This record gives sequence, C-alpha cells and structure tokens, in this order.
Amino acid sequence: MRLVVFLTAAPLLAQWPQFRGNHALTGVSAVSMPAQLKVLWTYEAGDTIESSPAIDNGVVYIGVQSAELLAIDLGSGKLKWKYKTKEGVGESSPAVGGGLVLVGDLEGVLHAVHTQDGKGAWTFPAQSEIKSSPVIAGDRVLIGSYDGSLYCLELKTGKVLWTFHTDGPVHATPAVEDGLAYISGCDGVFRAINIKDGKEVYSIKTGAYMGASPAILGDSFFVGTYNNEVLGLDRKAKRVIWRYEHPVRKFPFYSSAAVLPGKVILGGRDKIVYCLDSRTGKPLWQFTTRARVESSPAVSGGKVYVGSNDGRLYVLDVAKGTKLFEFEAGGPVSSSPALAEGRVLIATQDGKIYCLGG
Repeated sequence: MRLVVFLTAAPLLAQWPQFRGNHALTGVSAVSMPAQLKVLWTYEAGDTIESSPAIDNGVVYIGVQSAELLAIDLGSGKLKWKYKTKEGVGESSPAVGGGLVLVGDLEGVLHAVHTQDGKGAWTFPAQSEIKSSPVIAGDRVLIGSYDGSLYCLELKTGKVLWTFHTDGPVHATPAVEDGLAYISGCDGVFRAINIKDGKEVYSIKTGAYMGASPAILGDSFFVGTYNNEVLGLDRKAKRVIWRYEHPVRKFPFYSSAAVLPGKVILGGRDKIVYCLDSRTGKPLWQFTTRARVESSPAVSGGKVYVGSNDGRLYVLDVAKGTKLFEFEAGGPVSSSPALAEGRVLIATQDGKIYCLGG
C-alpha cells in the first residue's frame, strides 16, 4: 500500500481537532470568540478529567479517568456516545481525522474509534502508559509512550510503520511540520524525526527533562522544562538560542506554550502565567493565579484563555496580561482550553466539562 503524508504545515483551523489545536501546537485559534462569556452547558463526566477537549464538526471529544472516551454535542451538551477504553485516560487528548477519533490510555493502549457511532476501529498496545496525545499526519498517526518510543501507525488499520526509541519516556505530544515530527524528550534531548521513515534528522541536547510539548513559530521552537526554564531553540542553527529562568522562583514549566509573533505564553508551577519575547526570552508580562498553572494556554483575537489548579479559567489581554474575565469552575483546571465555533471548552479534575460562549 502506498501511503501519502502531507508534508506542509497545517494552517490555523476553525475547529480544534487535536491537542493545542493544530500540528504546530501553537495553541492559537483562527476563530473569533464572544466579547462576554457565559456558561451554555455543563456535563458531569463523573470522574477526574486531565485530558483536553478536541472539537470537530460540532462534536466535543474528551477522555476521562473512568476509562471512557466521550463524544458530546457541542450545541446542546448532550452525550452522543461513550466508548470504553482499557484503563483510565490521563493527559492524552483526542485527535480527530479520517472519520476516526484517537486517544491513549494509562494501560498503554491507543484506541481508534469511529466518530459516527463510537464503535472501535482498532487498538494498538504500546509497552507502557500513554500520556502523549496522538497527532494525525495525513494517513499516519504519531503517538508517544512511557516505554520510551515514538510510534508511527497507519491511520486506517493501526499497523506499525516504524518505531523510534529514545532514552526516556515520551510524554510530550509531537509537533509536526514539513514532514518532520519534533519531540521534546524526558531524556533531555529535542529531536527532529522524519515521518516518512522514522529516521532522526537532527537532535539538540537541552540538559533538562521536558514534559511539555514543543510549539513551532517560524524557524523557532519553544518549550518549558523541569529545570525551571523556558527554552527558545533555532532549527536552522540547531541549538538553544535563549533560556529564561525566573530570578527567584524556581519551579518547573509543565504547561505547553502558546506562540504567536513576538510572544511565547505559558504557565508555571509557581502559579504564574508568563509572556516572553519570542526573540530574546525576556519577560513581557506576568499574571499570578492562586495555584500552579499546568493548563496550556489557548489564544484567539488578542485574548489568552488558560486554566489554573485554583479552579478557575482566566481570560487575559495578550498585549498587557491584564485580567479581562475569570470563571469559577470549582475543581482544578489542569486540562487545556479548546476554542471552536465561538465556544470555549474546559474540563476539571472533579469531572465537569463546561462550554462557555456568548
């Protein structure tokens, strides 16, 4: 069988079909959001949610630690179907494409499910838990596992096309552009891997454990580390070009960055949302919440949407970092917001899914 892989970068989409919204993992939406937000509906999932929502064609998909993948109607908040996974779904977030929705579970099984009816299409067992989120690239799907591998599978069948082994768990979700998959590793190495054959094109040693996923902006990558730093990497020079570390507060960066021209925005476990200059790493503004920020920000129309473990969704001004709005969700919001069709979707660790809109 001849496989066709799309080798160009994905444009910003009106939907939010995967973790961070697009292949470059920018966390930026092309959709304009309402000036004022209110709760349109709430869904009680019944167990902890750390998975982030995907939104496609009027349906919200999300994993739950009760070992379920849910499909919920975006307009009404009513359940369309639920699919039982092998074990609970942790931080792995669904990806939608080709009539399938995919998610990994804590048993280490990747599930492919038909979007139309919630029936299973195929499963793939890795050798350890999956917290990475799948990425669909053409007719292939990429997924990392705590067994230290990045897998490339055939989307329709789940057949393994290649396996790339690292020296540590693959927690991060791969960013994809121009036929390459980029992973920030728990082994302290940032890698570019050819999607066609699984061969490493180049690597950059960062000297730090990385749980966050990389974001691509032009010729640069941005990622936070467990060494209490945010890194800017240059793909032409193939090296780290700047490092940011708070002068006093020494906490890891687990949140994946949202990136737009001139700005890198992410949360820290020191309770702060940071905005850094993408060219220099110098801080532009900071916003302090009441608890650690593990949620990855989403950006649309000059606004930043980000959750905090203090149980709130914050809406901040991109330019200044001033608070425009906050919503009290109750349970910690470590899941990341998803933006589509004028709606903001968030989920909490006490099992609630909220849809906010105008």
